[in-house]
Amino acid sequence: MPAKTVYIFLGISFIACLLPQRFYNAIQVKDIKLLKKTGVEFALKYAQYGGIVNNIIKKKFPGYKVVYNIKTLRSQYNKTYGFERFHFMALLFFLFVIVFALVNRYYVWALIFFITNIIYNVYPILLQHYTRLRIAALLNKKMK
Repeated sequence: MPAKTVYIFLGISFIACLLPQRFYNAIQVKDIKLLKKTGVEFALKYAQYGGIVNNIIKKKFPGYKVVYNIKTLRSQYNKTYGFERFHFMALLFFLFVIVFALVNRYYVWALIFFITNIIYNVYPILLQHYTRLRIAALLNKKMK
């Protein structure tokens, strides 16, 4: 792929980082049951802050606890938007790359990028939606 094309794709994709929070709220999947059906809970085990990593930390540091109060919950809630922005930007970039590959008849590459885009961008975006729903429920309980 020509470098100029890469830069154009990156530039257009970067716009995702500039989109306001209300955009991400508008695309939020609000049905937690639907998110569970997509396998988000399975993916959560392998995520950066998922079950496997937490278990490793707990084995190494037996006194380790994740303490959630209203302040930390709000902080975690807000962090999900940053993670989603990054993955949405990467999703757009690789969608452009997939289209480029298809137009240029690089079908195997298009398929590879399609599959990896789902694994590395679609699932992390869905994880952010799932996390926000769970945190919102916890915040609602703590506020009562």
